[in-house]
Amino acid sequence: MKRLLQVEVLLSVILAQVFSNVGAQIAFSTPGAQWDIHTVLMRSTFKIAGKDSLGTAFVIGRPTPGEDKKSFFVLVTAAHVLRDIKEEQAVLFLRKKQGDKFIKLPYPIQIRKGNQQLWKEHPKADVAVMYVTLPKEADVQLLPMSVLANNEQLERFEIHPGDVLSCLGYPFGAESNEAGFPILRSGQIASYPLTPTTEVQSFLFDFRVFGGNSGGPVYFFANNRTYGGKTRMGETIQFIAGLVSQEKFLEEEIRSLTETRQAKYPLSLAVVIHAALIREAVELLPSQPN
Repeated sequence: MKRLLQVEVLLSVILAQVFSNVGAQIAFSTPGAQWDIHTVLMRSTFKIAGKDSLGTAFVIGRPTPGEDKKSFFVLVTAAHVLRDIKEEQAVLFLRKKQGDKFIKLPYPIQIRKGNQQLWKEHPKADVAVMYVTLPKEADVQLLPMSVLANNEQLERFEIHPGDVLSCLGYPFGAESNEAGFPILRSGQIASYPLTPTTEVQSFLFDFRVFGGNSGGPVYFFANNRTYGGKTRMGETIQFIAGLVSQEKFLEEEIRSLTETRQAKYPLSLAVVIHAALIREAVELLPSQPN
């Protein structure tokens, strides 16, 4: 049986209270915070596939109108992942708990009707979002939209080249176990500048990209970080920095007497679309599903 699009945002009351205590949406003191972004994103990131294409998608919660502290499921991925799936339906490989273990729960979602796509794309970036209805038995933990980092937060916490980020995905479709959880990998921010995100819409991430990684969430986690000239003991910072769009290549034109051809050299770098653009894409959706 399907559940309504409205669900409780994970620990929304706790998060709201903690965020208000420190005056920031994505930094909070560890005492009283009973969640971590590693686990929550692991449980809200899924393989998405069609007949001849696959990628990674994750689900976040968009607050419903009003004050009922509920949220709609919003699926987030790279726009080219959905475009490359030619069928009207894609399969989202959810999971459910059965006793003490997780098992796969393949679930079809409608992504287009005829030639009409049902998702919204950012007009300038490789980001796609859409409302989805998920089955009641699916194990999905939601993070609120407040964890999508914006300009102010990147600058406040002095995020810079060399900072380590983590990424979840399905390289070549590979999974971390039989339950279908994604594979966690990490790397460093490899480009500069990072802001303003309206101009610098993506950044480089020292992370080798494979087919299937596109759409995967890239996120930051740190304890006791130094920023603003102080080391913030006891404080945890965690936020989504963006999503994987593509691999970075160096292109070269090679000419000979008989031909001209383009050569592409992989650089083992990912192009990551800033989370601020994910937020902008979500804002293109109607305030609630039709």
